[in-house]
Amino acid sequence: MPIYRHLLGPMDNNTYLIVDEVTGEAALVDPSFDSEQLLPEIEQLGYSLRYILNTHAHLDHVAGNAFFSAWTGAPIALHKADLDLLRAVPEQANAFQMEVEPSPEPEILLEDGQELPLGELSIKVLHTPGHAPGHVTFLVEDAAIVGDCLFRGSIGRVDLPGGSAEQLMASLHNRLLKLPDETRVLPGHGEPTTIGEEKRHNPFLSVSGHVEHER
Repeated sequence: MPIYRHLLGPMDNNTYLIVDEVTGEAALVDPSFDSEQLLPEIEQLGYSLRYILNTHAHLDHVAGNAFFSAWTGAPIALHKADLDLLRAVPEQANAFQMEVEPSPEPEILLEDGQELPLGELSIKVLHTPGHAPGHVTFLVEDAAIVGDCLFRGSIGRVDLPGGSAEQLMASLHNRLLKLPDETRVLPGHGEPTTIGEEKRHNPFLSVSGHVEHER
């Protein structure tokens, strides 16, 4: 079960492609700026895009939604608590003096515990709010695609609209850190890590009342 990581755009986003090699079905997670360059590769390899998955609706994680929706017809999946953020993509872009095509409405509203079939795989949804109200983590076999909830040596910021330090720490300690230590952590920015590595070395996970952030 390969998960391909692509570093894209001016904010150094990780966009992931989950592939079921048996059926060729694929899911694109957090299509960022410049992610349209991935389409020829997806088509050349013969993959069929079944889902466009958003961990949350901040601009840099949904900038490619409209492109991939138009070209592939794949449904967008997002937690309902981030609908207002998604609908405000043009305003988010204006804040950075950028122009981004508005995202279509999601056809799939994600819920905690939901499982999305992908060929012979299953993608499980964990609601992990704090960085954004509808932030989710996608679990696939031994990997967790965590968006901007957890980073290598750091954690997500909570100073954006809808952010909550209390919710973020609850998501980290009650959801992510309860995963097996060998779980691969695939963040929205930066290098991959593991749950065990972050338990041992992430300085922001040992002090529950002190929240710092990267992005």
